[in-house]
This record gives sequence, C-alpha cells and structure tokens, in this order.
Amino acid sequence: MGKLNDPPAGGGNIELVDLKAALEERYLAYALSTIMGRALPDVRDGLKPVHRRIVHAMRALKLDPGQGYKKSARIVGDVMGKFHPHGDASIYDALVRLSQDFAIRYPLIDGQGNFGNVDGDSPAAMRYTEARMTDVATLLLRGIDEDAIDFKPTYNEEDEEPVVLPGAFPNLLANGSSGIAVGMATSIPPHNAAELCDAALKLIENPGTDLDQLLKYVQGPDFPTGGIVVDSAAVIREAYATGRGGFRVRARWETEPLGKGGYQVVVTEIPYLVQKSRLIEKVAELLTAKKLPLLADVRDESAEDVRIVFEPKSRTVDAELMMESLFRLTDLESRIPMNMNVLSGGKVPRVLNLKEVLVEWLAHQREVLLRRTRFRLAAIERRMEVLGGYIIAFLNLDEVIRIIREEEEPKQELIRTFTLTDVQAEAILNMRLRSLRKLEEFELKREHEALAAEKQEREALLGSDDKQWQALAGEVREVKETFSKKTKLGKRRTTFADAPARNLEEINNAFIEREPITVVLSQKGFLRSLRGHVADLTALAFKEGDSLKLAFPAMTTDKLVFLSTDGRAYTLGADKLAGGRGQGEPIRLAIDLEDTADIVLAFVAVTGRKRLVAASDGSGFVVSESELLSGTRKGRQVLNVGGDTVLKLAVPAEGDTVVTLGDNRKMLVFPLIQVAEMARGKGVRLQRFKDGGLADAKVFRMAEGLTWQGAGGRSFHRTEEDLFEWRGDRAQAGRMVPNGFPKANRFG
Repeated sequence: MGKLNDPPAGGGNIELVDLKAALEERYLAYALSTIMGRALPDVRDGLKPVHRRIVHAMRALKLDPGQGYKKSARIVGDVMGKFHPHGDASIYDALVRLSQDFAIRYPLIDGQGNFGNVDGDSPAAMRYTEARMTDVATLLLRGIDEDAIDFKPTYNEEDEEPVVLPGAFPNLLANGSSGIAVGMATSIPPHNAAELCDAALKLIENPGTDLDQLLKYVQGPDFPTGGIVVDSAAVIREAYATGRGGFRVRARWETEPLGKGGYQVVVTEIPYLVQKSRLIEKVAELLTAKKLPLLADVRDESAEDVRIVFEPKSRTVDAELMMESLFRLTDLESRIPMNMNVLSGGKVPRVLNLKEVLVEWLAHQREVLLRRTRFRLAAIERRMEVLGGYIIAFLNLDEVIRIIREEEEPKQELIRTFTLTDVQAEAILNMRLRSLRKLEEFELKREHEALAAEKQEREALLGSDDKQWQALAGEVREVKETFSKKTKLGKRRTTFADAPARNLEEINNAFIEREPITVVLSQKGFLRSLRGHVADLTALAFKEGDSLKLAFPAMTTDKLVFLSTDGRAYTLGADKLAGGRGQGEPIRLAIDLEDTADIVLAFVAVTGRKRLVAASDGSGFVVSESELLSGTRKGRQVLNVGGDTVLKLAVPAEGDTVVTLGDNRKMLVFPLIQVAEMARGKGVRLQRFKDGGLADAKVFRMAEGLTWQGAGGRSFHRTEEDLFEWRGDRAQAGRMVPNGFPKANRFG
C-alpha cells in the first residue's frame, strides 16, 4: 500500500505548492478582477464594464434615439455573447436600472414596456420589453468612430470592445454609482449636469480654482426623486473636500386644509432609492404598534406622481411635530452615503474629491479632443491627396483618357506622366464618367480650399493649449445648454433647507400615546402604573408585608423624578413603567439606587417649575426641576448630604415666602429670596435647631396667607398679620407653632 504523499500509479508529475501562497495569489487575482472589472466605475466615463458593454452593444445594433426599439432580450443576448461572459439576469438588471428615471438622474436607455416602478415592483421579463439609447448615451459615445479611445479584445478575442467611452457627458457625478468590491466600496450620489458643467468651465478658465469656488456652482446632490437635503453647508463641504461623507435627505411635504380647521399632510417627493410601498407598510406597522400617536391614518393616492397622505389624530396636532416623528422612525428621512472611490485613470482605485473628479474628466475630454482632431486631420490629408489627383485629371482630361484607353498599364503611366501618388492614380481610375462634367472641377477646387482651411485650423488646435481648452469649453457649453436647468430633464429637483429645530423632548413625546395613568410606589420599592387617574387607592393589592408609599397622577408622556435619601435625583419615563394587574417591578431594576438609600418622594417634572429641596438638618436651596432630570440609570447628585443627614423634602417653590417646621414644633417664616438657587450643593441654613431636625416646609404667597390641614380634614388659615410673631430671617430658631396645629407636625 502506497504512502499518502506517493504519486498516483501511472500518474504525471505532481508540483507541490504552498497553500498560503496559492491562496494569496488566487484571492488577489479575484480581488483585482472584482475591483477593475465589476464593482468600481471609471472616473472618465462613470461606467462599470457591464454598463459600458450594454451601451456599446446598443450602438452596434444601431439603437440610436431616432431609430426604432429592439427587444431587450436581443440586446442582452448580444452583450452576453460578445462582450460580457456573465448571466443574462445580471445584464438585464443593469439595463433596466439605466432606464429607470427614478433610479438614475439622466437615463442612458429609453425603455418601452414595464421597467419597474418606484414602489419596487419588478420589471417585465426581457422578452416583453424593448429599448433604445437616449441622447445622454449618444453623448457618451460621441467620437468613438474617430479613434477617440482605445479598444481591447473581448473575452473570447473574437471581437473588440472599448476600454473606456469618450464620455462627453459628466456621467460619474451626474448619474452617480454604487458598488461593493473586495475590501472597498463606492457610493456616489447623482448631481445636476448643468451645475457640473458650470464647475468644469470654471476649472477650464482657472485651473487653480479651489473647492469653495466650485461649490458655488455644485450646490450638492440632485436626486431623481427630488427631496430636501437638510445638512449644513459645512457638512456638505466636508463631504466634497474628502470624497467621503453622506447627505440627510427628507421627503418633501405640505399641508392641505380640509375645512373646519382640519388639515392633512401630503408627501410629494420621497428620498432617493426608498421603495414607496415598503415605506407605507412601515408607517402602517408603526401605527398598529401605537408608536405614532399623532398620526391617525396613511393613504397612498399616487398616480403618475408620488402622493402619500398622512391624517393627523386631531386638528390640534402640530404638523411639523408629527412629521418630525415620522422622519425619526421611517425612511421619510434617509441618509445617502458618499464614497467617491473610483478607478483613477482607469487603473488605480482611489477616493477622489470633487475637484479631482472634474479635473480627471476634463483631462480625458482633452485627450479625446486631441485624438479626434488627429483622426480628422489624417482624413483631411487623405481626401486632399485624392482631390489633388482629381484636379490634375481635369486639367489634363484628354491625355488621361488617352492613357486609360491605349496603355496596357494605365496606372503606372498616369503616375509617371503626371507625378501622381498611387492613391491618386487609383482614385482617377475609379472615377465615374458622370464626374467628368465641367461643374465638378469647380466643386473639387472649392472642396480642396475648404479642407485646406480646416486642416490649418486643426493643426493650429494641436499646436496650442489655449485653443484646445477653448474648444473643450465650447463642447462643455453645448452639453450645459442641452441639459440646462430650464429644461424638464435638467431642472434641479433636490433642494436644500435646515431641519426644524424642535425640542428633543417634544419629539420624543410624539412617539408616545398620551394616556392618563396613576403612578404607584410601595414601601418595599415596587413601582407600577395604573390606567387612568385613580382617586380611590384603598382597593390596591400589595405583596404580603408591603403597603402603599406614594401615588400620584401622571400622563404617559411625562418625565417622573424620584428623589432618594442620599440626595440623588433619578428620571424615568412614565410610559416605561410596568402596567397591568401585577404588583409592579422593583424600582432598583430601573435605577442604580444605593443599598443604603431609599426613595423619599416622586413627582411629575414640569418645565420651568422650581422646588425647595431640604435636608433633615435644616439646610437646603431652590432648584429648577429641569436640573433634576437625567438620562442615565445613576441619576444625578442634587443635595449633598452626609452622616445621619438625609434628603427630607422637595416642595414646589411657588410663592414668595418660606415656612419651616422643626421636630421641636418650632415654626419660622422668612422670605424665599433669602434662599439660594443652585443646581447642586448643600445649600444654606433654613432653620436652626438645638435638637432634632427639619420636619416640614412649605412655600406660599404672604398676601394669600398660610393654610394647613388639621385633624379630621379641618382647614386652618393664618393671614399676614396672624403670622407676625413667626416672621424673621432664615437660620433663626423660630417660635412654637400656633394653637390648633396638628400633632403630626405636617402642613398637610
């Protein structure tokens, strides 16, 4: 039995290859093939090989804009059989995309039949559709018969295909491109061709033009589906300066009045590459999940144009706020990436900025111009040579006829007699008899003179850089006029605006169904919400050994503040609380509460309202409720406490006077203005105690007097005059409470 490494019996030679080296070599070859031959566009004509081959095959089929259509299957067959050795499905997909006016800004193909739609529906099979080229495609091909570009053998070497198209249209930026290669990708949004031509003309006029000057012409992307770019000028500039970035694109919308104060929002343009049907499905799903409380319904009333109708819940709903919530949750706002990774010079993958792309396109156009000029010059010289022979023949017509009739080798005799070239002699021998009329001689001389003048112009062009750039500028101006912003195709579709600066809290609340709830916290720290504002809480069930600690009404859109004994404030969204019939969830699962701390009180945060926060030792300060809010589980430290001192209370600071009460039943009344307003700290001394600490405090308006609740629900009231003996300054000891003050030592 042979060993594992032995060669097979009767086999040939075995060459041992290192696996790592073999894999590296093969993968590198695959990567290069993908980058060069499939995924990245050429900066010169903006096309990938499959698109270039489709356009070239359609030219071979003579599918010019003015000609009739041919079946797409015929085009795909030619592309696959002659130029592109891949599947017919991928070729047809590429052909379809080149014809979709919602996917490509300036279509290269004029399709007849079902080529798909903005809803994302598939096109008809290639046997049912027909196609021909558009004017844009013919511009890309202009000069291809005039030696403007190089050709290379096709995959089977039976034919030739162009290495790159002449590309008289700024296709890379005008139509954009996207693709994923190996280790790199490209994503270029479409732009307005007239703006690109203006920028190119500026570069021809002054090659030193900087990016900021170019951006005066190229405002930003121009998507086939319109929309509004809501990025700042600085963000747009950065994207074009580096070749990398992205653009936030929003749908275009407007309100339509319905009478009686009602309205509906109508979306007329959606972001680029967003499927309309999928967008509406997403909105419907969010509606069903109650994540769009401001929206009542969505309808698709589109015909030829996009028309999506959004109905608000009520006429009082802010349309802008409703749309902000839709932009946050749906593809009505989309980010279009930009990564201008292209084949520079047709060979090297590089990320180029706006100026570099335009410079390379202009350099290619100049090369095409020079090659076409040389081609035309050669044609002129050949024609002038023939015309020179014709003129000699007319001047010596009788002798020419005699030589042709009598000589055995008339060609050689003509060359010898009149000092003609081989080409001239051949042309004379091939001349038709009808050309011998007298008029022809004058036409030949006139044509010869015109060609001589043209030859002089062409030679001057080849000898002068200035003349070359002038000629190129003229061609760019022609393209600009063809796709002027005054035309239907050239008109800018995407506009620019700043996104409305709405309060983040307002927008977040727009995602929450506004419903009344009652917040309940038990002594052992179980937190829950009850549906509706429940007045009678006696029937509430708790776990064994547990009971009610605090309860208060709220709305699901409210922010709840919980204050702990260690002086920290925690924030929870009312919509996040556990509901239903259970006992609730431990509050420590929602916030990082210290083991030694406990919740003292909780309330609904009100923007603009202030509270008097006080510790058990009688120190405190006034703080705005907005300063108590935090976005983390750890909350924020508000009142600094230590030792046996704890946060005691936080009462609304609505009034001009503070009344404090100690455990020793001494009461002090002093102006609120004496209390410092802070965001965090220990505060100032509110009342001085020899023993015990602070029992309660209240802020009231002196002009209205002080009211408290006594035993049995009885209400007591003291006027400004009645409170005279308790009035003083903060940090004093105070005097014993008035007669009738409740033994609970609370203001109620």
